[in-house]
Amino acid sequence: MEIEIKDYFQYNAAVTLTMFFISFIAIILNFFTRGWTNKHIFSTERASLLNPMTYIRLFTHVLGHADWDHFASNYLKILLLGPLIEEKYGSINFLIMILITAFATGIVNYIKGGTRLLGASDVGFMLIVLSAFVNMTQNKIPITLVLIILFYIVEEVRDLRKRDGIAHYGHLIGAICGGIFGFICENQQLTDILLNIKNNIL
Repeated sequence: MEIEIKDYFQYNAAVTLTMFFISFIAIILNFFTRGWTNKHIFSTERASLLNPMTYIRLFTHVLGHADWDHFASNYLKILLLGPLIEEKYGSINFLIMILITAFATGIVNYIKGGTRLLGASDVGFMLIVLSAFVNMTQNKIPITLVLIILFYIVEEVRDLRKRDGIAHYGHLIGAICGGIFGFICENQQLTDILLNIKNNIL
């Protein structure tokens, strides 16, 4: 009797899982190349605009991680929330969200200068904020959204000046992107909420 893997496992979130496996390969490559792949492919920093890799790395930096702990910390969030977001908004839209978030963080880091940036923490924070919009029903703002903003966003703003080797501004940019995506995707529901608030006040 022949047993096939597909009979037991489902590739249930194509973008989420593909990103995970590429990042997993990237961290293995970084180990065997003694940091070369992270430095030249899977990180971003201010570099010559004449170098094509400068533009590519504005996106690929989310695939690189400094070590296993960095990788695991980010993908615990992404593997937990990614499939939920991908199922709700579709794989293509989810991929676009990731690319926009990576680009936004990469551009800010380029302008800021002086720091090599890598890791998918900006994507993780984008997912944290965006996931709060998933439960937006009955024309009401979820309390979870308010709490997430209070706990995560305020915490990251407070930590912006810390010199702990963590790009807190990247987390903040990811969270802002998640909020923007949520408002865009749930625009009709938000419009109804604002109209209800206006009608109740007036």
